[in-house]
Amino acid sequence: MDLSSTIVYAGGSFRRYDEAKVGLLTHGLQYGTGCFEGIRGYWSAQERELHLVLLREHYQRLAISAKILLMKLPHTLDELIDITAEICARNAFETDVYLRPCIFKSAEDIGVRLHNVPDYFAIIPVPFHRYLDTTKGLNVCISSWRRADDTMAPPRAKITGLYVNSALAKTEAITNGFDEAILLSHDGHVAEGSAENVFIVRDGTLYTPDPSQNVLEGCTRRAIMTIAESMGVKTVERSIDRGELYAADEIFFTGTAAGIAYVASLDHRTVGNGTLGPIAKKLAETYQRAVHNQEPQFASWLTATYASRQKARV
Repeated sequence: MDLSSTIVYAGGSFRRYDEAKVGLLTHGLQYGTGCFEGIRGYWSAQERELHLVLLREHYQRLAISAKILLMKLPHTLDELIDITAEICARNAFETDVYLRPCIFKSAEDIGVRLHNVPDYFAIIPVPFHRYLDTTKGLNVCISSWRRADDTMAPPRAKITGLYVNSALAKTEAITNGFDEAILLSHDGHVAEGSAENVFIVRDGTLYTPDPSQNVLEGCTRRAIMTIAESMGVKTVERSIDRGELYAADEIFFTGTAAGIAYVASLDHRTVGNGTLGPIAKKLAETYQRAVHNQEPQFASWLTATYASRQKARV
């Protein structure tokens, strides 16, 4: 992927990707002292518009993550929304995109700490279509790695260094012939996938681990729960045992990058009949319509980028 000429926002100004540099001893690189968000944008050729999904919600979560690491975003939420739309307009994307806002400790020195270290903020956009293949079911395993516990580092914050935990689980799954992994919490309850939240369906009810299970409180997770409520499907947030996964009628992942991806098998056990279940199917179809501006009741989730820029320049 050649991003050299892509316009990014870094250090307070718009510039080319190849002009935005960090040093080899940058604190965030050496110690993982940073946090980030992933934001999706969906291109509508019919509207000639790029819709960014849950933009405000993602930046609200980034602000919380930054606070936990003793950092502060350099802009208000409204300013961040405007800057993000401007990045898309400057790049004139006519494809789905993924945006990566990040803030990290930028000092170039040796010393593990959070205090007395300056911050650096950037937003990087990339053309993006899919993280997981959602056209077929995933073959998933329970990882031997446990989800990082809140007594060690706060997993509700999207901290760069914590993603080593996810990387270990993901690579273990792939090298063992699976597509994805589910991590358990320190006490053996279901936490989440390597980079996704987990839902199960039993007898027509949705269940998902509650925040005490060291899950990232996903923006897409919340959106799916909202869609389910609109469909009359109840969602229960509580601890889930490993054995409940094997007994589930449906299992699926949710995430900004992943969308909704269903699990066909878990630890070599078929989930349901191994195909996309009826509840996950309806949720996925509604979510796809929503992010493509085809569900008026969820239109508030979207930020139109090009139309807003054109009006501002008239």
